[in-house]
Amino acid sequence: MEAKDLLSDGYGHALETVEVVIKGLSLEDLNWQPRPDSNSIGWLVWHMAREQDASISLLMRQEQLWIRDVRHKEFGRPADPKDYGTGQTPEQLASFRSPDGETILKYYRAVIELSQKYILSLTAADLDQVTKFKWMQPPPTVGSWLMKIMDDCIQHAGQAGYVRGLRQGMGWQKY
Repeated sequence: MEAKDLLSDGYGHALETVEVVIKGLSLEDLNWQPRPDSNSIGWLVWHMAREQDASISLLMRQEQLWIRDVRHKEFGRPADPKDYGTGQTPEQLASFRSPDGETILKYYRAVIELSQKYILSLTAADLDQVTKFKWMQPPPTVGSWLMKIMDDCIQHAGQAGYVRGLRQGMGWQKY
């Protein structure tokens, strides 16, 4: 198995986790925050999809799906490529209003599809290429950046599952 296959598989597992976490949730559940300065399930999944969309689109040198496919309107948010939640205040977290679970999943599935298409097109030499990310010193390789994005998504998917457990207690996850 090649590294790109492992990366693709890992991204797919993040989606599978999110699909389980979101299944059957109401808007109230998606927007519930354990504390006023905590993330809701809807925000966590929106944020992971946004960061992944922004990062993969940057690597591909193309416009983000968020803007190109006008996904921002479905979320009632601006067409701002930097609107992905990093550095938000507790007030901004509390003001986030999630769309329904299917809308969130539709966007995240599109981001995963784009990510996997990109990842599976890469060669080993492509993965070893150093990015031109001037804000990071030293700049990461494409492969290490893809790992960082995947790690971030897996963590946020797990956090969303934890918040659902806080909201609904034991037994929500059926295998």
